Amino acid sequence: MMAEHQRIHPVHDVEAPHRPLVPGNSTKSDRVFPKRAFPVMHSKPPKRRRSCCCRFLCWTLSILLILIIAIGITVGIMYLVFRPKLPKYSVDELRITQFNVSDNNTLSASFNVAITATNPNKKIGIYYEGGSHIRALYMGTQLCEGSLPKFYQGHRNTTVLDLSLSGEAQDASSLTSRIQEQLQQTNNIPLDLKVNQPVRVKLGKLKLFKVKFRVSCKLVVDNLGASNDISISSNSCKFRLRL
Repeated sequence: MMAEHQRIHPVHDVEAPHRPLVPGNSTKSDRVFPKRAFPVMHSKPPKRRRSCCCRFLCWTLSILLILIIAIGITVGIMYLVFRPKLPKYSVDELRITQFNVSDNNTLSASFNVAITATNPNKKIGIYYEGGSHIRALYMGTQLCEGSLPKFYQGHRNTTVLDLSLSGEAQDASSLTSRIQEQLQQTNNIPLDLKVNQPVRVKLGKLKLFKVKFRVSCKLVVDNLGASNDISISSNSCKFRLRL
């Protein structure tokens, strides 16, 4: 028999030190997957932009808010210092000197009106300026008109104004018929007096800008005949201030 050939296999030395297949300073991921280089993208930081319109609007609103607060504080202080009160008005007397119908169907009317104006304020004076207008109306139809004089009304002052009003109204026959019918039904006649008066208010020694007083008086009289004693059975006046 032929000698059997021995197969010699290398035997691993268990006492030999273990050598890793990859370097020891590599990470776990490096051992599994090789490193790949990726391009680095540097993004620019977003720019903060404010619209000019937005900034202008913010400034405008801020200034308006400051002005409103300042005006409110000023008005509050002035109110506490001067304690303003509304003036009062009343119609005390009405005389009719003319109330005639002409041939051309025109009504000519002349009134004398006594109005009492009262300023109840301790520290506020009133300058009644020119350009005033007073009207007498019946059911919306103007009968006559006039104006108030220029004068200064001091603190806690009461002034009686004697005013002359005159004018003409068209369609006199229809107007007088309505007046007579009203008189027969109710035994009285309603009249309206409307006053527009420019004034300047004086606070202490400070004279303010011009404003307008509007006074509306509702009267009820017993007749509108000329040369007759006119009795005022009802008299109420409302005051409004217009800047």
